[in-house]
Amino acid sequence: MSDELNRARIIEALVALTLSLSTPVFAAESIKINDLVVAAAIPDAQREATMKAVRAFYDFWNTGDEALLQEAIAPNFTDHTLPSGRPQGPEGPAFASRRLRAAVPDLKVTVEKMIVAGDYVTVHMSFTGHFTGKFGQTQGKGQPVPFIATDLVKIENGRITDNWHIEDNLTLLQEMGVAKVNS
Repeated sequence: MSDELNRARIIEALVALTLSLSTPVFAAESIKINDLVVAAAIPDAQREATMKAVRAFYDFWNTGDEALLQEAIAPNFTDHTLPSGRPQGPEGPAFASRRLRAAVPDLKVTVEKMIVAGDYVTVHMSFTGHFTGKFGQTQGKGQPVPFIATDLVKIENGRITDNWHIEDNLTLLQEMGVAKVNS
C-alpha cells in the first residue's frame, strides 16, 4: 500500500473518530473531552470499544452513576496505584466516588486531554465542585475545590482492566481546608 493511500486511510479514520466523539454515547451527562489524540491507527471495532469504555468510565466520574462504572470496567479490574483504605477491584472506584461525592456533591469532571495508543489510554482531567458536605471531621462551607488528575488505563475486550492514576490531592485538601501549607 502506498504511503499516500495509508495516510488517506488514517485521516479518514481520524475524521470518523472525531465525528463519533461529537455524538454522546450517554445522553444525559456525557463527559466533555477538550482534546483527543489518537497515537496510531486502530481498527474501527477496537477504537469504538475503547472509546465506549473510556466514555463510560469518565461519565461515571462525572455523574457518580455506578451503572456506568459497571459498563466500563472488567470484573478483574486492578488499580495499580491503590490508595490506602480503598478496596481493590471494581468496588474501588465506586468507593472513592461515594466518599468524594459525600464531600463535593456537585463534582464535575472535564477531560482536558485524552491520548489513545492501542490498548492504552492516557487521560488528564480537571475536577470542579463545591465543598458543601463533610470530609472526615471537616464540614464544607461551599468553597470551590478545583483539582486535577491523570489516569493511564488499559483496555481489553472493550473493558478497562488496569488503571494507574495520580491526583493532585494536596490542592484538593488545601481547598477543603483540611491541609495547610506553611509559607
